[in-house]
Amino acid sequence: MAKPNSSSTAIKLLQSHSLTTLVHREIERRILSGDMAPGDKLNEADVAGELNVSRGPVREAFRALEQAGLVRTEKNRGVFVREISLAEADEIYEVRAGLDELIGRLAAERITAAQVAELRELLKKMQRVARARSVDDYYPLNVRFHALLASCAGNATLESVYGQLVNELHLYRRETLARGADSFPISTREHSEIVDALARRDGDRAARLLYGHAMESRERLHATLERAVAPPPTRTPPLPPQRAPRRNRRPEVPR
Repeated sequence: MAKPNSSSTAIKLLQSHSLTTLVHREIERRILSGDMAPGDKLNEADVAGELNVSRGPVREAFRALEQAGLVRTEKNRGVFVREISLAEADEIYEVRAGLDELIGRLAAERITAAQVAELRELLKKMQRVARARSVDDYYPLNVRFHALLASCAGNATLESVYGQLVNELHLYRRETLARGADSFPISTREHSEIVDALARRDGDRAARLLYGHAMESRERLHATLERAVAPPPTRTPPLPPQRAPRRNRRPEVPR
């Protein structure tokens, strides 16, 4: 049987997804992967040229990305990848922790056996990638893991609000993984405990673990940033070697 070529694959994609959705996903991928950094300006014409599409789908994608919390539009200046302050991130983490707690309780009641199996398979991939300490490989899986948890709660409004919040935190979540050497094993261990609690339908434990996971992520972020800005320890220069005191010699008396 002949393999489908790239053109037929592209046609199938276009049939199942609108052009705006495809543009949206590609820009979102670039932002979440770090290819587009916070503060970067997004030029409508340039993006359209890169993706070989008209400017209409790009404009619509920008609007959707703004609603998702990934970009911001400034009047008379254009569209920029969103930046948030550390103080804003702290507030978002607090709200996220409360939503995570609710997700844990609802998911424990509503999760299916198929969803548990999907979470476990995803967790195996995350554990393999974590051993290599690759942020670029691990971070997208981490985003997918939490998105799947939110979907397991079976509440579309909760899933939508939660998705926007975690999008706004993406810069700091990547930063914690990139600069914190111990973040990978901690993250995978906590994820494993969460899945185990959901599989047992233990809503109290799942809620407690998810709340703690979010708040501990905030604490790790602060610790990571503090290490990044801390000045290197100064070394005290060694003291010069002490010379033995010179004894006073009696002046010679001329004979």
